[in-house]
Amino acid sequence: MTLQKYLPVLTSIAIILLVAFLRDRSRTAAAILATMPLNIPLALWVVAGSTGNDPRALADFTRTLIVGLVPAFLWLGVVYLAVRSGWGLPGAIAAGYGAWAVLMTGLYFLGGLALPN
Repeated sequence: MTLQKYLPVLTSIAIILLVAFLRDRSRTAAAILATMPLNIPLALWVVAGSTGNDPRALADFTRTLIVGLVPAFLWLGVVYLAVRSGWGLPGAIAAGYGAWAVLMTGLYFLGGLALPN
């Protein structure tokens, strides 16, 4: 296995450990770290490696990432509203994923997530 295959996993583990370490010291720093765009550059790196750095393929993939962020923000909004309304964390997360799945399914069937072949 190459570093390119291990880097996303190692980075994710490091971020989780850092957020756990920071949560009691600075919740602001933990929130900033938790929302850093780390998976997106790693995904772009993997796609670039598999497409030979084709600019068109990277642009198409990046457009799909932008569209995919809309359901992610909806997920976060639903979780926020549910927690603020007194829901427990498991129920709030489940509701968020339910809303996310509905929007992702709609975007998929409308072609908003399609990448050219």
